[in-house]
Amino acid sequence: MDVDVHAGGNVADGGDAARRGPAGGEADLSALLAGVRVIDVSMLGPGELTTHLADLGADVIKVEPPGGGDYVRRMVWPFVHGVSLMHLHLARGKRSIVLDLRTEAGVEVFRDLVATADAVVEAMRPGALERRGLGYEALRAVNPRIVVCSISGYGATGPYRDLPSHGIAYDMWAGVVRPERDEEGFVYIPEHASIGIHAGPLYGALALVSAVLAARRTGQGRYLDVSQADAAAAMDWLRIETYRAYERPEDEVTGNPADNYERREPGTGGMRDGVRYQVYETADGYVLFMASERRFWRNFCAGVGRMDLYESRPGAEVADHARGDRELQAELQKIFRTRTTAEWVAFGGEVDTPLSPVNTPKTITADPQFAERLPWLPADQLGADELPFPVRVNGRNPAPGRRAPTPGEHSDEILRGLLGYDDSRIEALRAAGALG
Repeated sequence: MDVDVHAGGNVADGGDAARRGPAGGEADLSALLAGVRVIDVSMLGPGELTTHLADLGADVIKVEPPGGGDYVRRMVWPFVHGVSLMHLHLARGKRSIVLDLRTEAGVEVFRDLVATADAVVEAMRPGALERRGLGYEALRAVNPRIVVCSISGYGATGPYRDLPSHGIAYDMWAGVVRPERDEEGFVYIPEHASIGIHAGPLYGALALVSAVLAARRTGQGRYLDVSQADAAAAMDWLRIETYRAYERPEDEVTGNPADNYERREPGTGGMRDGVRYQVYETADGYVLFMASERRFWRNFCAGVGRMDLYESRPGAEVADHARGDRELQAELQKIFRTRTTAEWVAFGGEVDTPLSPVNTPKTITADPQFAERLPWLPADQLGADELPFPVRVNGRNPAPGRRAPTPGEHSDEILRGLLGYDDSRIEALRAAGALG
């Protein structure tokens, strides 16, 4: 079932169609997290946790330090009109207020914000708020229902808790990425999709929303400790748990029946010698062939007019990859080179056999499935072309209500409109250095 979100009153592709669900009736345009307020004290990538919440309609107030705010604005290429794309994406939909939490006046404003909020996200090294007298217990005294979520590299416990780190560290630590060596013998970081720096915020957002629901039910807040390294390992649970399972006796833990119970390498490592589940070169690129079930294998052979391949090698009913059958692999290699990738994908749909295009981060944007499911959020609205939140409700993706803010862009709006401060109090805060 499709789910779709409308955040900030906008949708990714706009127009009257955005106001209607799949059946043409009027859709509920209220954001899923309308009425949820989150105070975000984040630096760099971990702030993505609250990006997901803002995309779904939460009021996220980003509390930034004086002197330029979150320096993610100056980190990581590319830069769009002098501002990092990472900032434009991570801070979209949020409001910004500058507070100097080294001052008592700034701390007092922060406490007033917490009194209005459902959650606080601390996305720095563990204990940063605690050192300013704004730890979980102190904030509970202000708001008993507050959920405090700390997201950091290695979490709030363990021997690595205080280590400085960046995003690639979590994938290396978790064993997700292996170092490679160049032609001169130097070791380097290979190209890879970052896992921990994205999975940590996702797990954190799920836990935060769950904790807010519990707090509204019970009246009691929660303290959440999110480690991006933990998240990288958790995303790779199948390989890690497989190695662990293989420590058990071989008569207790085996491989697939189709492999005569041989223990294969975990995950995609065990796919290297696959034939019926493998990547093949096409007339213009590559395609992933996934006929590990007998019925899909039969459908493919019938579709290409090569039932002789099926009859000589019907294989097991499920989980049979024809491992190591080089003769079959050579035949399939010749067959797949006869059509383009797009033609093979269409063929897979026609004969009911799993075939997928093999894209890159550069080429995927031309894929018709990408164009349908992930409509670009345009640069004229957000400062750069960005991908939407990848969940749909009533057939639409969410679109943030505002672009990434400049430091303190909404300070007066928040102080006056949310906290009800008058001009004299705001001027006193400025004089005390609380607003930077």
